[in-house]
Amino acid sequence: HLSFFSGFGPFRQYLVNSSWEAVKELSKRGLGENINLQVMQLPVVYQKAKEQVIKIWTTLQPLLAVHVGLASSTTALIILEQCGKNKGYQERDACGFHPEGACCMLDGPEKIESAINMKTLWKNISVEGIEIIFSRDAGRYICDYTYYTSLYYGNGRAAFIHVPPLSESVTADFLGKALQTIILAMLEQCG
Repeated sequence: HLSFFSGFGPFRQYLVNSSWEAVKELSKRGLGENINLQVMQLPVVYQKAKEQVIKIWTTLQPLLAVHVGLASSTTALIILEQCGKNKGYQERDACGFHPEGACCMLDGPEKIESAINMKTLWKNISVEGIEIIFSRDAGRYICDYTYYTSLYYGNGRAAFIHVPPLSESVTADFLGKALQTIILAMLEQCG
């Protein structure tokens, strides 16, 4: 089974984006013999991120796409996002743009839920050294935009995980291990 993972490139004051560092660590660790793991760094640019996500679904057609983003507002939280929202994208990206009509898909539904039950995942998983929480709002920036696009093109077979910035206690290695635990539980849920 092919699973696809993305993290994001640098933006604002984050010259090293913890989401990409975590995905690279996950890639080194792997998810077992039956899972072909492909990774990609997405730019913090609406249009380019959208084009890459569409390409993932049209060419690779993975069983599951998991996108990992940086939640700059948290210090030691991993956030499991349940759904992507279509509208409200006013904040400008790394190139100074925001999407036309401040939305992902002009004809798309208001929100799209992940086929993964993140609440069940959240209730049944723990990672030592960090709190995991459940969320229904991925933040109306590139993360939410990418998630919605992936859910739209992947018929709900996408997931989004927010990770905190890197710190002394939250290293790339630590986040890679945490992602491995969470994603193995996700894949189990997919059957």
